[in-house]
Amino acid sequence: MCAALVGNGLLDIWFSFQEQRILLTRVQSEQAKAAALRINQFIREVQGQLAWATQLPWSAATLDEWKFDVVRLFRQVPAVMEVTQLDASGREQMRMSRDTQDVTGSQADFSHDPVFTEATAKKVYYGPVYFLRDSEPNMTLAMAGIRPEYGVIVARVNLTFIWDVVSDIKVGNRGTAYVVDHEGRLIAHPDISLVLRNTDISRLRQVQAARAEDPAGAAERFLVADDIEGRQVLSVHAPLAPVDWLVFIELPVEEAYAPLYRSIERSLAFVIVALMLAAFAGLFLARRMMIPIRALSDGAARIGGGDLAQRISIKSGDELEALGDQFNSMAAKLQDSYATLERKVEERTHQLEVANLAKSRFLAAASHDLRQPLHALGLFVAQLRTRMSAVERRQVFERIDAALATMNKLFNAILDISKLDAGVLTPNTSKFPMAQLLTQIESTFAGPAREKGLSLRVTSTAAWVCSDFILLERILFNLVSNAVRCTSKGGVVVGCRKRGHALRIEVWDTGPGIPPDQRQKIFAEFYRLAGRDREAGLGLGLAIVDRLCRLLEHSIELTSIVGRGARFTVVVPLVAAAAKIAELPGAPAPAAPNVTRGKLVVVIDDDRLVLSGMGGLLRSWGCRVVTGDSGDAALTGLANQDRPPDLIVCDYRLPDGKTGIDEIEFLRDAFRTPISAFLVSGDSDPDVLHKAQASGYHLLHKPVDPMALRAMVHQMLKR
Repeated sequence: MCAALVGNGLLDIWFSFQEQRILLTRVQSEQAKAAALRINQFIREVQGQLAWATQLPWSAATLDEWKFDVVRLFRQVPAVMEVTQLDASGREQMRMSRDTQDVTGSQADFSHDPVFTEATAKKVYYGPVYFLRDSEPNMTLAMAGIRPEYGVIVARVNLTFIWDVVSDIKVGNRGTAYVVDHEGRLIAHPDISLVLRNTDISRLRQVQAARAEDPAGAAERFLVADDIEGRQVLSVHAPLAPVDWLVFIELPVEEAYAPLYRSIERSLAFVIVALMLAAFAGLFLARRMMIPIRALSDGAARIGGGDLAQRISIKSGDELEALGDQFNSMAAKLQDSYATLERKVEERTHQLEVANLAKSRFLAAASHDLRQPLHALGLFVAQLRTRMSAVERRQVFERIDAALATMNKLFNAILDISKLDAGVLTPNTSKFPMAQLLTQIESTFAGPAREKGLSLRVTSTAAWVCSDFILLERILFNLVSNAVRCTSKGGVVVGCRKRGHALRIEVWDTGPGIPPDQRQKIFAEFYRLAGRDREAGLGLGLAIVDRLCRLLEHSIELTSIVGRGARFTVVVPLVAAAAKIAELPGAPAPAAPNVTRGKLVVVIDDDRLVLSGMGGLLRSWGCRVVTGDSGDAALTGLANQDRPPDLIVCDYRLPDGKTGIDEIEFLRDAFRTPISAFLVSGDSDPDVLHKAQASGYHLLHKPVDPMALRAMVHQMLKR
């Protein structure tokens, strides 16, 4: 029934569309023919009035009478701007004009002009349209006298008077009627300014089609195209004989098809109502069958939810009752096996607890080992001051390398502080839902909190904020990390409160709290509360938080009670929720294709070990590598290459006071092409950071992680 209703509705819409299109074509075709008839009547009236002037034979004796007829013609036909009398030989004898001086007896020769020859041969001559002063459209209308000796009367007709005829033609509410000549120039239009600007509309699709088709069937065709204003219109035209003009009738498509749209809406409403009636009828007829099915469904859902004591009672005497009995049998068997399952679960849980205990011991031992590198580094340096064998010295160096690797975390934190102090970090603010960031916090810190036996509760919110997603994430991650690290029992709560046009993001913990006299000091670098060991952190986390909040112009507040815990609050501006969530920074990007293979890369560094290591790594990625300790050395190595390099990787600080920026510009000038490039530096001087940012080159800090290096190489080569 639904298929029949929908099919009937679609057929009705299709036939309505066809009928409406045919009707619109007929109506507009009749309007086009009527408009052409009215304009043709206008020309015939001018021609008829001009015919009176041809009744008088030309001679000097009839000059006054001829002038009288012309004055009468000017008064009766305002469109006639100038009248000229040519004698039987084609010479001008008299010219009277509305806008210039009259000329008598000029004897100008028009005997070979189409005005004279065509009018003499065909009695009437319709000249092409021309624009006087490139503004007003005019045409020449010439008529031969009733006898050859009467000569030819030539009239200049101002076609702007057709505007009255076109303006009176009403085409719907927003339709338009206009006239173009055989070259596609606008002669008459309701907007007279378009005519006076000598507008050429021959580029319009409907004008091109009308000029190219057979005039016999012109008024029987329509075309959907753009009009002068760029609106989509339904266009019909009719030819205007004998002047070879075209009359266009255009109606906006939305207005033309408005009745059809209303018909479609009515059909859709009918189909919807019919479908609703069919649905209600189906429900009514199936009611008796649905009751046992619902009982079966509800009973199965409760059994599936764990209520194994549930039994389904159906007394329908058919297949549904048999199915209910099978469910009851299955529930009984599951209930019997549940006891065995619980015993197995307890055994597995005990095994997991033992494994977790072993894991905790391992983590405790690892934590103890990680606190040793700084202490060990001092001892290793002291050993180097003593006499030892080459083997012992090599062993000490290897141990120093291991200790330095542990110190990289400290260096990275110091680099973050340097970037913030140097002001080279620029926030990339956007609107995003706070719920996404809270979800990341929960997924990141749920494990560490659980390992310490803490509860972590993150309360989500539907609020949207305006901030830098990555920097705000760093702030909250530091706060939650500190809360988890410093809390020994209880838990951590992360939640939000709306206050006016701001959102307060709060991080609560049940740690030892912060004394009032130390609440400002904890935001300084390398400051740790009394009694806190190295496990409590390096003392840089809150310093970074404070600088990031100032960079983002987010205020941070601290409330604490000693012995009961602390609350850190970050205040960010609220914004209205967007319709679509844009992809946030840090979202995983799809794997990129290998763009490094076969690329020519130049590496410049004054350290040979760095050149060797980076060159070997790039070659392992499929690159062709040229290395050098300066731009001149690199240019020498490129002499045998068949093309400019694709990428330059350059150390920032080089010998002789040169910088990586200087060497990159040197190579670019040498090859006269903007080669992609980025800088690598182990210098955290804020001045270096500023100069690198001002140059526009990306800067990676040593030691560079190979994955970060590869990501930067891929990004640069894609450019």
